[in-house]
Amino acid sequence: MFHSIPFSPREVKATEKRLQDIYDAARLGLKGDSLALAAGMLPTEYRQLCQLDPAAEMAELKGRADSEVAAARTMHAAAAEGDAKAALAILQHRHDWTAKQEISVDVYQRISITQALSDAASRLTVIDHEPLKEIPNGSNADIQIGRRTTVDDEVVVAADRG
Repeated sequence: MFHSIPFSPREVKATEKRLQDIYDAARLGLKGDSLALAAGMLPTEYRQLCQLDPAAEMAELKGRADSEVAAARTMHAAAAEGDAKAALAILQHRHDWTAKQEISVDVYQRISITQALSDAASRLTVIDHEPLKEIPNGSNADIQIGRRTTVDDEVVVAADRG
C-alpha cells in the first residue's frame, strides 16, 4: 500500500525580514553556513537566494561594512582620547607601520696591562730562543733556528754543515 507524504517546498524569497536577518548575521561577523543558519535558512537556500536575488548578497556586504565602520570609529575615538594601544593597532594594521628594530650591544671588557705584558713576554720567549746544541735524534750539529731582527729583514739561517 502506498502512503502519500505531504510535501510543501520552502519558498526562497528575499523578504524584508529575511534580508534584515542576513544583514544582522553579517554585522556580527558570521560567514557562509553560519550566516545562513543564523538568518533562519538552510545553507543551500541561502546560496540559492544569493544567486536569484542580488539583494541578499548586498545585505550581507552592507552588514559587514557597517560592522567594520563601527569598529573603526571605536578604535579612532580611543586613539584620539590617548589610548596608545589603539593608536598603535591602527598604525600597524591599517597603515602597515612597523617600529624600527635596533639592537644595541655593549661589551665592557677590562684589560689588565700586567697580564697583557706577561702574555707578550711569553710570546717573545717562543720567538727569541737559543740555538739548539743537540738535535733530538742524537746528532751534534749546531743549528740556529731562523730569527728576524726587524720586521723587514730576511730570516738568517746557519748553513748546513752536514
